Amino acid sequence: MATPELVMRTDPTPAEINFLEDRLYEFNSQATGIVDALGIAVFGRDAQGEVVAGLCGHTWGGCCEIRQVWVHEKHRGQGIGRRLLELAEMEARRRGCFQIVLATHSFQAPEFYRKLGFEIVDTLPNYPRGHQHLHLRKVLGRERVSNDCSVLANRRCTRRRRRRSCDSPQRERRRG
Repeated sequence: MATPELVMRTDPTPAEINFLEDRLYEFNSQATGIVDALGIAVFGRDAQGEVVAGLCGHTWGGCCEIRQVWVHEKHRGQGIGRRLLELAEMEARRRGCFQIVLATHSFQAPEFYRKLGFEIVDTLPNYPRGHQHLHLRKVLGRERVSNDCSVLANRRCTRRRRRRSCDSPQRERRRG
């Protein structure tokens, strides 16, 4: 079998990233026997329909991983970020998750997450230089929420068969 040509790129396409994530999910599912992955996303839109806030991640094996959280600067301080996390937590509980995990940097919002019950479980110094990369976790109680998440989010639920992160080439790459 011929050795494949390796090409370095700085701008992989969303399709290329999705391909890699699908292969990793196939491997991880086969290795663990856990095949319950679903995407999770909450978006806030202004009156013109523009996205002004959002959260994206997935649930798998009793865990909810939040990969991206963002609120437009002019909408910060209004409780929108807190509401994004609350809705994601309600859906994670409904799916039977026992914890939520996420990563942030020391210059982003660690205090915001702490106020919502997250604890720092790991710190990587100098990522980026002069700052810290933080891994946080929130352990969820055993209580579950209603299956009617349309009431919780004031919109219909959508479910996806496979785990996906947001389709952004800037997103963090999933580890194998």
